[in-house]
Amino acid sequence: MATTFPPAPKVGMVSLGCPKALVDSERILTKLRSDGYQMSPDYAGADVVLVNTCGFLDSAKEESLEAIGEAIAENGRVIVTGCMGNEADLIRARFPSVLAITGAHQYEDVVNAVHEASPPVPNAFVDLVPEGGLKLTPRHYSYLKISEGCNHRCSFCIIPSLRGDLVSRRVDAVLREAEKLVAAGTRELLVISQDTSAYGVDTRHEVRQWHGRDVRAHMTDLARELGTLGAWVRLHYVYPYPHVDQVIPLMADGLLTPYLDIPFQHAAPDVLRRMKRPANEAKVLDRIHKWRAICPDIAIRSSFVVGFPGETEADFQYLLNWLEEAQLDRVGAFRFEPVEGAAANALPDAVPEEVKEERYQRIMEKTAAISAAKLQAKVGRILPVIIDEVGEPDEEDGSIGATARSQADAPEIDGNVFLRDTSGLKQGDIIDVRIEDADDHDLFGVPLTSL
Repeated sequence: MATTFPPAPKVGMVSLGCPKALVDSERILTKLRSDGYQMSPDYAGADVVLVNTCGFLDSAKEESLEAIGEAIAENGRVIVTGCMGNEADLIRARFPSVLAITGAHQYEDVVNAVHEASPPVPNAFVDLVPEGGLKLTPRHYSYLKISEGCNHRCSFCIIPSLRGDLVSRRVDAVLREAEKLVAAGTRELLVISQDTSAYGVDTRHEVRQWHGRDVRAHMTDLARELGTLGAWVRLHYVYPYPHVDQVIPLMADGLLTPYLDIPFQHAAPDVLRRMKRPANEAKVLDRIHKWRAICPDIAIRSSFVVGFPGETEADFQYLLNWLEEAQLDRVGAFRFEPVEGAAANALPDAVPEEVKEERYQRIMEKTAAISAAKLQAKVGRILPVIIDEVGEPDEEDGSIGATARSQADAPEIDGNVFLRDTSGLKQGDIIDVRIEDADDHDLFGVPLTSL
């Protein structure tokens, strides 16, 4: 007589915030799946809903609270985790029916909360988790988190109070996870942390055995090993410490994707000092020129804050001039927004909102012009791209287009390469294309096989 098990409980997930929070969500779901839970794509089918919150900015907190409210209205059984978990009193005052609240990367606590709210099926003996774990990203790219927390004390940031000081993962554990992801179909690894350059500082760059050889817990060693796995390897959140110079030859040799995401935040020395960040903008410019001499195709992306307290028109013009000299490939800009608990809130000389907006528009105009010129220079070149999405056949002629990314483009935050005549291609394919056109942020091309 066949044994019949009761239906597995189902868990829904709402994941907000940065890629690091997305990795937290994937780890939580992977553990729950291994415990026998099913995943629900909607509120109606879920026995309990997890909301992984973001608490970095006040606007992000409000978005998190709205998501909690929606989950309660649609389902009623809600567990809250993530960066807003340290504001449990605020959440409970607004949503007293929340079942449980846990903090950022408290995996065991949130899983225990799910077990209590909706107990797992007993005696589940079937392997329910794929080798690479459960993913919230497409199969062909994966975020690889190498550490938690941050040792910096930037005046505008509360990440250390939310996630603590730097805690690096064992280098062999990171490489083992990366190897499994690639074996499961990942074609692009996106290395993330709060400070990728500081990886291993807290462990004094301890050495571990990996496939019979010694590997340090150090950004350069880790990057070199990741580069042997056969996937694109993209480095995010890289502070420009001196040893970053050592990864540029790895890019020139093809081991790493020629891309650096560096959070410069500003360039004017006085603003950087008030931000409590290194004020060595001239030296950084010199290093950028040297990086490009070693690896001409390197793409550098960054983000900048405008309207920081005390920022003068001279400071802002300094930033614009610096950007003109740096010629960064991808730039994001943000209007300064006070964050509860940040030291910057107490700084004098707040910049009026209308001035922030005017400066924001000017920096976006400047960086769009730089981007347009750099992309126009790629017209006629042959570039490798990774396919993110393949469209449906055109109703008239049956042609198929696709959305792809070049090595200069990280998913969700940078530009795209829009392709024509992509019949026979599928998501995750890496192919060579000829660039035919460009606008301010995107490229347009055709696969070489279609020419």
